[in-house]
Amino acid sequence: MRRAGHALLALAGLLVAVSVWVWLRNTDDVDLNATAPLASTPALVARGAYLARAGNCLPCHTPRGAAPYTGGRAIETPFGTVFSSNLTPDAETGLGRWTPAHFWRALHHGRSRDGRLLYPTFPYPNTTRITRADADALFAYLQSLPPVRQAPPANTLRWPYSSQAALAVWRALYFRPGEHRDDPRQSAAWNRGAYLIAGLGHCAACHSPRNALGANGGPLDLSGGLMTPQNWYAPSLRDPAESSVADWPLAEIVRLLQTGTSTRATVSGPMAEVVRHGTQYLSETDLTAMATYLQALPSTGRRTERGAPPPSRPSGAERGARLYDRHCAQCHGDQGKGVPGAYPALAGNRAVTLAQPANLVQMVLYGGFAPATTGNPRPYGMPPYVLMLDDRDIAAVLTHLRTSWGHQAAEVSELDVHRVRAATAP
Repeated sequence: MRRAGHALLALAGLLVAVSVWVWLRNTDDVDLNATAPLASTPALVARGAYLARAGNCLPCHTPRGAAPYTGGRAIETPFGTVFSSNLTPDAETGLGRWTPAHFWRALHHGRSRDGRLLYPTFPYPNTTRITRADADALFAYLQSLPPVRQAPPANTLRWPYSSQAALAVWRALYFRPGEHRDDPRQSAAWNRGAYLIAGLGHCAACHSPRNALGANGGPLDLSGGLMTPQNWYAPSLRDPAESSVADWPLAEIVRLLQTGTSTRATVSGPMAEVVRHGTQYLSETDLTAMATYLQALPSTGRRTERGAPPPSRPSGAERGARLYDRHCAQCHGDQGKGVPGAYPALAGNRAVTLAQPANLVQMVLYGGFAPATTGNPRPYGMPPYVLMLDDRDIAAVLTHLRTSWGHQAAEVSELDVHRVRAATAP
């Protein structure tokens, strides 16, 4: 009996200790009583508008057909759906009653005006690195928008992920507030690029693998990850076999971020949205800084040798070749060389040989375009085949791409295609 009592006391003590630890991990020292008004000027508002584009804020906070920044866009997660917030200065449903301190706390600590912990679909693990000066500029811009009264729908997260207690535990485990600090060993351009990519640009929110609880390796982890449940794979920016640009000229990286296309690659899928709404508007200086940082990322993979033929003839090879000739060769060429400036080459294309074939399946099913940008206003596109080809056909033609022209990637199965089709069907 005495032993059982001791065990209960020990368990109670452990629970108290864990509760205190979680509480301490979720406290902040932001002075919300500071009453100094923000001296908003046209220059500050213009800078905030620029930073909002650098952070690609508009797409997530603007549902299709709605006024800018009015919130309510559904963001699907493995745990349920979160709806983005209204960032216009409406007093009831937006930021009208917020102060610069409230906004800074949201960016830096992931906490709303009323003290509620925010879900990390708002990428505060990245925006915590934003400086206070940039936070104030962003706030000045958002306060300059026309107020729109529009409350977002209620989130539909499953329990226990919907509870503040579970979120507090998650934050205690995986979130640490902290501002960007320049590395004195690096150039000014490298440091500016690190600030934009790891903080405001929140690139790791997509280009980083996530664990079972949705946490990734942090703002600097750019090792690639599958975006679930969207079923797009954001490739590693460190791996030469995926999307490393370590051997690219700086000008080519800048061109890709500015126009969505270059002589070496074309962006599509979610990245096309980033370029369209964000990076195409950045200054040449900032784009060069981002390119400098990306070019200097240490490699975490080894380039795959693709010169030798596949070890064996894949199943359905003849079917895949026939389908390619019928549907693909007209644009991409008999040997997959494409047409420069119009249709991308498939031969030697890293996007074709990624270990994760989800992006290829998405493009064949639903088609896609490079972003329409000032530098590429009329991009060529890929038509959808969702109603024309079944899972077997798509698996066969993609396997053909991944095992032809010296490629040695794994076959794509009907199950691979079915999983993407089932997850993304309207």
